[in-house]
Amino acid sequence: MNERFSRSELYWGVEAQKLLAAKHVAVFGLGGVGGYCAENLARAGVGKLTIIDFDTVSESNINRQTAALTSTIGKKKTDVIAQKLLDINPEIKLNIIDDFYTNETGLIEGTDFVADAIDTLRSKISLLENCFKSGVPVISSLGAGNRIAPEMLYICDISEIENKNAPFISNCIYQLKKLGIEHGITVVASRERPFSREKISTKEEIITKSGEKIEFNRITPASTPFVASCAGIFMASYIVRKLIEGIH
Repeated sequence: MNERFSRSELYWGVEAQKLLAAKHVAVFGLGGVGGYCAENLARAGVGKLTIIDFDTVSESNINRQTAALTSTIGKKKTDVIAQKLLDINPEIKLNIIDDFYTNETGLIEGTDFVADAIDTLRSKISLLENCFKSGVPVISSLGAGNRIAPEMLYICDISEIENKNAPFISNCIYQLKKLGIEHGITVVASRERPFSREKISTKEEIITKSGEKIEFNRITPASTPFVASCAGIFMASYIVRKLIEGIH
């Protein structure tokens, strides 16, 4: 028994642990949701992770992101998370993509599962469409912002979301429906009604590594320390359970 994962093996067994070591999961977005998802996948013993993010740590991230500390402000999120994952498991294989996801990025070859923690609509829809059409299992975060109660999170198919009227969720559902996708995507959603004291919108311009210029309006949601982290843990748990399904 590998001492590093011995407590997990007491639950799901040595064979499941070996299976996890052979699996490859891609985590898109390393903010409040994705950072905790990647961390918990590493702690579970997933053997290969692809981590994708274009951003650097800012002071406003400190209230909720596992990458965000006073000492990491200004550093690339991919670098900070990669260092943490290797500290958790020095044998983990990492594929690091420090870039903004676009349709041109596509999917990562050999991926067994995708965790979608992207917070820009266009990129999110593009990733989910690619996963759906390619038959790659995916779980997507919908509804971590503007909330405080982690106990109101739940996992379901996108067709079964209970409150579809929240703006980001309704926009995602609308855009996916235009692509002919109305079910078959697993999501983490919340029963909690979203709330923010102020609506903040800024125009952002990003140039990808390939030279593509991306312009979009970023809506800054209210964020608490509790919900995004738990949504990421929900995602990691779901992924691990699916990867070892039939063995445990």
